Amino acid sequence: MATTESENSLLNHHKEKHFTAGEVVRDIIIGVSDGLTVPFALAAGLSGANASSSIILTAGIAEVAAGAISMGLGGYLAAKSEADHYFKELKREEEEIITVPDTEAAEVAEILADYGVQPHEYRPVVNALRKNPQAWLDFMMKFELGLEKPDPRRALQSAFTIAIAYIIGGLVPLAPYMFIQTAQNAVLTSVVVTLLALLIFGYAKGYFTGSKPIMSALQTALIGAIASAAAFGMAKAVQG
Repeated sequence: MATTESENSLLNHHKEKHFTAGEVVRDIIIGVSDGLTVPFALAAGLSGANASSSIILTAGIAEVAAGAISMGLGGYLAAKSEADHYFKELKREEEEIITVPDTEAAEVAEILADYGVQPHEYRPVVNALRKNPQAWLDFMMKFELGLEKPDPRRALQSAFTIAIAYIIGGLVPLAPYMFIQTAQNAVLTSVVVTLLALLIFGYAKGYFTGSKPIMSALQTALIGAIASAAAFGMAKAVQG
């Protein structure tokens, strides 16, 4: 049904503001959170083993490079799998609309009934969809299967976003070892800098994901602190 002039006027005056970059934010969260904690724990562990700053920095950069590649590849494969799943289901649904249209129409009626739409109200909708196969297919993919059409660039974007976020996060705990030659002093600076970065990152994560920012900041910092303390303690135990 086409919208009337008054309805178009209302829509033009009422512009809803929704956050639509959820997938990008998710990739950044994955990359930065691992980038901050894994190299942080590695550097703390090597510091506990009395390694020099140069060795810790070399090992840390190697880990950041390997981690960025691994995380980026993981993001690519995950996004690619989601896209493959979508198009597999799309083909199956398209075949069912052609081969068993009555069954698919009954499924549309059932979906609408679940939303409280009465039979005399959803029958015209079902009939309208049967006359428009593409709209019917889109309806079934979204409301029956809960699948949205993936962006064809999503896999590569996810890979690069996660990898770059991991590198940025990973360089934070390693930065003090670039300027402080004594590992025992560098690790203290690294702890302060990384915990501060974790607090800021946790707050931003909570803000963008709709959870409590302060609680998110404290939780994120706590996880990083536990990881680094565990690595440092294990290194000391093994050394001893």
